[in-house]
Amino acid sequence: MRVFLLNTGTELLLGDVRDAHLSFIARQILPLGLRVIEQRTVPDGAAIAETLSEIFPRADLIFVTGGLGPTSDDITRDLMAGLLGLELVRSEAVTAAITQRLTMRKIRVTSSILRQADAPKGAQILPNAFGTAPGLFLPARINPGVSSPDFFLLPGPPRELQPMFEQSVMPILRSLVGETGTLVRRVYKLANVGESIVEAAVGERLLAIPGLEVGYCARPGEVDLRIVGEAGTVEQGHAIIAESLGASIFTSRDETIEEVVVRSLVNLQERLALAESCTVCLLAHRLTNVAGASGVFGAGYVAYANETKTDLLKIDPGLIAQYGAVSAEVARAMAEGARLRSGATHALSTTGIAGPGGGSKDKPVGTVFVGLASGRSDSIARQLFFPTDRETFKQMVAQAAFELLRKALV
Repeated sequence: MRVFLLNTGTELLLGDVRDAHLSFIARQILPLGLRVIEQRTVPDGAAIAETLSEIFPRADLIFVTGGLGPTSDDITRDLMAGLLGLELVRSEAVTAAITQRLTMRKIRVTSSILRQADAPKGAQILPNAFGTAPGLFLPARINPGVSSPDFFLLPGPPRELQPMFEQSVMPILRSLVGETGTLVRRVYKLANVGESIVEAAVGERLLAIPGLEVGYCARPGEVDLRIVGEAGTVEQGHAIIAESLGASIFTSRDETIEEVVVRSLVNLQERLALAESCTVCLLAHRLTNVAGASGVFGAGYVAYANETKTDLLKIDPGLIAQYGAVSAEVARAMAEGARLRSGATHALSTTGIAGPGGGSKDKPVGTVFVGLASGRSDSIARQLFFPTDRETFKQMVAQAAFELLRKALV
């Protein structure tokens, strides 16, 4: 099936809101053998109808997001009814649900709010458990006089669209295409390695497998290797990847490296402390975004200034004077101080030069040391070099720190 996604909303094109729908919808429908072949984003207004008229002849299925709310710029329902030559009919059930929801919240029910209960005649209502605007399913050729594909009209807010998609849209899609799809997607995530290195290790052998689609995606401190194909084809690719890159892969699931670290610590019943300088609180922030982190994260110390390193973590001032705050010796001492002070099993530390100033010939901007102290072995420190902007620098350092710990836990 030729699947299109049309995002509506001027706020998307102004950059006020980021699109969160493509990645979610694409992942949901892939197990059914469906793929989005084209995405469009258009402003509110006539551009919606113009774009739909253009893609009608090429589409078997169209998802439209946004424009179902109560305000004057929410006109997707009206435009769709006009394009398909259908009458708008008010749903009594939706009217009652909206009225009950607003009454409970002591919000006055107005005629504009009740517009959300209107639907093109013959459309299937998709309940919205987290908002007032329901979604709509309009089957192909809902008006026998108009050649049209299958349509899903979905609310714009992700917190409303996503549960609606899982609970209402997916059952309809299964009835359209069958329970079992033909495509399998696997993603392998690696930290602190370039995509060219990953491709050099496995690229030619993967491309030699007929029917296997191979892709790479690089982001700060991480490379994703993606393979898509029939189940048997993907298994052939998996064998090559596991043999060549197995130890470097931190996950083959849709999860972050900090989620992997937290899960490992939980399984081992061990605890972690942090001593951050150049990353300030980034490691702690990312770690505590993971559910269950409270059971394994003992303490975090921000030791940005040299005086704080000596006062908070009890680092010998002579060590800083001799080697400098950005050094392997100080990185190890920071990790050891955090572990001893917190009583944790492991401690990570970061100290580096984010720039744009502060570098030297021996330690240019981008130099960083990541330390690890552990009850299992001697403390270690790794020197790395990330000459980039401050924000990207910090993200790459965090990736490197979590990867250092992950390998130690393994």
